[in-house]
Amino acid sequence: MDRLKALGRLLPRVAVAVLAGVLLGFAFEPHDHPWLTIVAVPLFLAALNGISMKAGFLVGAGFGIAYYAVMVPWLSVIGGDAAIALAILEGLFYAVFGLFATQVLKLRLWMLWIPCLWVATEFATASVPFGGFPWGKLAWAFSAVSLGKLAAYVGIAGLSFLVAFVGVLVYAVLRRGSGLRLRAVALVAGLVIVFGPTLIHLSTEGDGNTVKAAIVQGNVPGKGLEFLGRARTVTRNHLNATLDLEKRVQAGSEMKPDLVIWPENSTDIDPYKDDETRADIEEAVKAVGVPILVGAVTEGPGPNERQTTGIVWDPVSGPGQRYAKRHPVPFGEYIPFRDQLLPYIKRLEMIGAQTVPGVGPGVMPIGGVTYGDVICFELAYDNVIQDVVNGGAQVLIVQTNNATYGGTGQPEQQFAITRMRAIETGRTVLIASTSGISGVIRPDGTVEHKSAQFVSDVYVATVPVRDGRTLATILGGWPQWILTGLGLLGVVLALIDRRRSRSKDTSPPASGPARTPEKVPA
Repeated sequence: MDRLKALGRLLPRVAVAVLAGVLLGFAFEPHDHPWLTIVAVPLFLAALNGISMKAGFLVGAGFGIAYYAVMVPWLSVIGGDAAIALAILEGLFYAVFGLFATQVLKLRLWMLWIPCLWVATEFATASVPFGGFPWGKLAWAFSAVSLGKLAAYVGIAGLSFLVAFVGVLVYAVLRRGSGLRLRAVALVAGLVIVFGPTLIHLSTEGDGNTVKAAIVQGNVPGKGLEFLGRARTVTRNHLNATLDLEKRVQAGSEMKPDLVIWPENSTDIDPYKDDETRADIEEAVKAVGVPILVGAVTEGPGPNERQTTGIVWDPVSGPGQRYAKRHPVPFGEYIPFRDQLLPYIKRLEMIGAQTVPGVGPGVMPIGGVTYGDVICFELAYDNVIQDVVNGGAQVLIVQTNNATYGGTGQPEQQFAITRMRAIETGRTVLIASTSGISGVIRPDGTVEHKSAQFVSDVYVATVPVRDGRTLATILGGWPQWILTGLGLLGVVLALIDRRRSRSKDTSPPASGPARTPEKVPA
């Protein structure tokens, strides 16, 4: 009976947490209401305040599952069960957050420890299992908002900390028992963090040099899981779009590019082994007379294995530099525990050969300019971006294929992540997609060009070549490690404090004669 009463008291808190999770999901594209974060975070903390650790786990789970259910419904293209499984898996990370946050909220410096614990939670989601899923970072919601400019100084982890901190400040203002001084300080600090970045100007100038790049979106013949059912058609689409580009160059209506960029999966047939595919690529390269960065699926290195690659194809020397995707998508490009799962989940047979991750960053010197090539999903991984910038990349390239998820909101979410990467690194980002969204994003995050989805689109951009480093790229992974460490330290301190409190509550009374309590004067 007591357990039923306790559950009855807990259900309203779970409902509040679920509401907070739903609101946070709507902060991201395609809904794009970033300031809902400063409503969702305090609501979540209010639901966690003053309850047990076990109750915090349930409240946190409700929040996290609702959050991811709203943010990644596009996975239902693969299957509704896949979308539900991902929401539950990622939601469990916030269940652990809730477990510990119930105690961290009792600490004197809880306003510091809570946003640090949030960063630690995001770090965990981006790391495990199977390499993690870094899609749900608070920072991604602020690519089009002035607060997002701070990513150039503090990085993605630092920006997530600041967003969570603003939510904490709002909670401090509204929290019962907060003193007038604390409320005043929290209000002023929150206003400074939110409106201060409007005064920041991020430079978009280069170091004197520019480069012309053509982004080719050839489009695909279908949608959903069958988007590459006619692989040769996809390659021919990109060939024809490139030939049309050269006709415009010859007619004088378009600038001649220094480099042409084809997207991920622009050929799903290995051009090293298939003569027809190789002939299509060489026809395009010889027509434009400049290198083409081709997105190709290549066979090997082992039997029944493949790699998703970017290959620099020169009009004279043919295929040269090659970058293989380092973070293939689990259950999308490869199957963890393949031998154990295939007999029971026949749908996984559609994935085909196992994609093997590449080794080393996609740093590619082409025509005197160093490009950093990143392929699709791995764009969200901090270490991939840090590696290409540390390797000297002056311009970033994202080769992507979102045709499976066209029209679901996933391409918009990835485009927002790309904008944050431009701000963080201070580099122009050139995005080539098979079916959209392709585009050009300047070093301050502004969008020069953004294609529609499921159309053919070719755009030639003149972009700055930049060697300078933002503070965020100089600091690298340190903000994430420091903030995560502080979050874990807050948990340790909270557990120590909890143990001390329980020891005091269970310790026997001191021995000695009983004392008659003194009367208190009225």
